Order: sequence, then C-alpha cells, then structure tokens
Amino acid sequence: MIKTKLALAITTASLSAHSLAVDLGEFNGTNFSVGGYLKAETVFDQPDVGENSVEGSVRQSRFNLSTSSMVEDHKIRGFIEGDFWDNNTSSDSSYAWRLRHAYINIDNVTVGQTWNGQFFANAPFDTETLNFWGLGIGTIAGNGAPIRPNLVIHYVKDGWRFTAQDPLYSNADTPDAVLAYTHRTSSGHAFNLALTGREVDTTPSITSDDESKYGAAISLASKLKFGDTTVSISGFTGKGAAIYSGWGYNGARGLDAQMEVDNNGSLITTTGFSAGIGHKISDKLRANLRYGQVSTDKSSLSDDTLKQTAINMVYAYLPNVDLGIEVREQNAGNRPPTSQGTSVRPAGKQLELMAMYKF
Repeated sequence: MIKTKLALAITTASLSAHSLAVDLGEFNGTNFSVGGYLKAETVFDQPDVGENSVEGSVRQSRFNLSTSSMVEDHKIRGFIEGDFWDNNTSSDSSYAWRLRHAYINIDNVTVGQTWNGQFFANAPFDTETLNFWGLGIGTIAGNGAPIRPNLVIHYVKDGWRFTAQDPLYSNADTPDAVLAYTHRTSSGHAFNLALTGREVDTTPSITSDDESKYGAAISLASKLKFGDTTVSISGFTGKGAAIYSGWGYNGARGLDAQMEVDNNGSLITTTGFSAGIGHKISDKLRANLRYGQVSTDKSSLSDDTLKQTAINMVYAYLPNVDLGIEVREQNAGNRPPTSQGTSVRPAGKQLELMAMYKF
C-alpha cells in the first residue's frame, strides 16, 4: 500500500478520509496500487435570487494509480488520477474523464500536475467540508480554478516546502512561488507559515503589453488538537493573492486578472481568515463547524466581503463508506456564471447529502 502525504491529500477533498489504496503487487521491481472513491451527492439550492433547485451527481468520483520503486537508492513514486468533472450540462450525464493529477516524486522533489503550494499551506490545517471549490473560503487557496497548475515543482525537507508553479499571468518572467514552513508538536498541534509571490498584470484589458507588478502575501494556518476535538484557525493578507483566494476587485471571477488590480492598475490587498471546529462524537460519527471570509481593500462591488458558514456531520457507516449531510450559507456567489450542477455556489443557502465509498 502506498501512503505518501500527497496520495493521502489527493484521495479526499478535505484531507479527512483515510487512504484505502488497494495493493496490486510488484512487477519488475515496481509496486503498483489503485485507489479512489465513488461519491454520490445531492445539493438542494435555495439562492437569494432565483428559483430553488435540486441537483444530483456522481461526477466527483475518481480513480488513481500509484507506483513506487527504489532505483539506485532513490525512492521514486508516480501518481495519476482523474475524475468525471468535464462536460457538465443539465441535459447530459455522459461526463468526460478529466486529468486531476499526474506527477513524479523522487526523494524530496515532486514535479508534474498536482496541488499548488497554497493548497499545502492550508489544506492539512483546515476543517472538514463535504463539497469543495478549492479550499474553504477565507484561505489563500480558496479558488478551485488554479489549485492544480499545469506544472508545479515542490521541494520538501525538514518541514520546509518550496514551490514554483506555472504562472497565472501568461507574460510573467518568473513562476508563481510559495515558501512555507510547517511545525508540528508532540501533542498533535500543527502550524504553517507561508509566503507567496507572483507577477500581476496591471493592464489586464490590454493583452499586447507586459506591464506588471510583483505582489506578495503572507499566510498563517494552524490546527490544534484537544483529544477528540480539533480547532482550525487561518488567516492571510497581501497582494497578488486574489486569484488564488477566489475573491478580488470584481468579486469572484475565476482566473480573471481584473480581480488583482483596480481601475487605475494599482494592486489591491486581499485579506481573509477562517475558523473551524471538528469533534469526533463517537468512533463512527464526527461533526464540523466552519466560518470563513475574504475581503479587499478596494472593490467595484457594494459589498467587498465574501462570507460563508458551513456545518456538517459525517457517519462512517462502514470503515470505507461515509454518509454525510452539510448545510452552507454565503452572502455572495463564488462560482463562475457558467457553473452547473452540484458545484454551483450562489448567494444563499444549500443543503448537501452525500454517500462516499472509498477504495
């Protein structure tokens, strides 16, 4: 069984489920295993504007293949994973296979398509949620659009992680970068400090030029363990972080560069925080409460702050089968207008029911 930290993160949306990869055995010195999960979810939508609706889907289900071998005293791992998130329309359930992860790990270095540095600076320290778009609102990794760059390089050693990733600004001279350090205590507490930097297009309406400024941000995240109860607290602030956090000058705009600068081309400052508590009620039942918000110092909107509250309960019906319910409420939408199905996050209330079989 392959249980790397990356594989554990990849097999669950919130890093709360266990990795249950199936060992296929060894061939020519390489160990192979498969894993993933089947997830059925139904979301009842009660938006502040528009009609109520209900959507059901299994398209978040995913499958992965892992390899591990020792070559000349170097540990080599490979991982590839996909799901069925493409071709999402209200009238067609024939969803296409989508590549999520494809990376190579040699000792302390990982290269390929996988989680960005912002994800690793927040995900292991956040509170569990059932359905995610990036991470929870209020973190520097709250936008799902850039959460797995086309190419990323991680170097990890002694709690440090340095990440260089495919820049979101197409004319950038340098990669987007993250430098992070994680400290874990013997009592189970964990803390992360991360610095991020990237070139930002200051004239997004003009595609023929390369006018840019460098934006930097700082992120703090922690997860405190008190017996069967965990408390998660995080916060970030800085420039160049709006696209990664999912909220900026024009609100939630996916990968729109106009999130990062005002109408004068000046970089905005984005600030967010989150707090959550999780409790293991019994060996089979756990509950979580989470609040997050993110705001800007300049905004084209009347309300410059996105807020979300989520509460959920997850019942481990069997060791590899989870049943869950989550209630969410937020004051503004943070999904693109073209989003459909269970991924929609409009302003208003949502109720989600899910069943997950992990293998």
